[in-house]
Amino acid sequence: METISQEFELFAELAKGIAAQFGDRCEVVIHDWSKPFESTIVAIENGHVTGRKVGDPSTNLGLEIMRGTTDGDNRHNYITQTSDGRVLRSSSIYVKNKSNQIIGAVCINLDVTDLIMAEKTLQSLTGSGLTPVRESFASNVNELLDTLVMDAQEAIGKPPALMTKEDKIRMIQLLDQKGAFLIKKSGERICQYLGISKFTLYNYLEESKTGGAGDER
Repeated sequence: METISQEFELFAELAKGIAAQFGDRCEVVIHDWSKPFESTIVAIENGHVTGRKVGDPSTNLGLEIMRGTTDGDNRHNYITQTSDGRVLRSSSIYVKNKSNQIIGAVCINLDVTDLIMAEKTLQSLTGSGLTPVRESFASNVNELLDTLVMDAQEAIGKPPALMTKEDKIRMIQLLDQKGAFLIKKSGERICQYLGISKFTLYNYLEESKTGGAGDER
């Protein structure tokens, strides 16, 4: 059972209030990023919406914030989707300390699937016209890493067996930008997937940042 720090206790109470106000289709999640990435959720209400619980990891968007790939501005009213196809209207508010460093997040995920299906006239209330954002609500980091790898491969447009050295460097660059290498033992799995050694992976990572050359092994 994850413990919650005093500075996040207020947010945990806020989560209860928001969930009570909007009902059981509204998930509210509190992330404490002083925790290991694999277990940043310290409080959650209506976790059945995405199938998560206390002790589960952040999403790929949280990973990008932790990696520094994105600037950490709050995100309001974006549309995303669960692994089983339910549509969520979401907001992510980032918690900062006195030094203006992001230390956690309050995330609200409202399941609007039935509203969308029930009546087209409700589209203005359910987020119609908002830009979809791909967010993976994984219950473990292996599942999240798999999603990041598949997204990167989709961006490259070919399977590893057909990738050139440049393709693999680009894929590693995409994974790095998404924060994949912050996940423990991700390097081993990515090496296995691409059919390269750890030495080659480190070379490719360096090349993706500097444009230098290296040998595949």
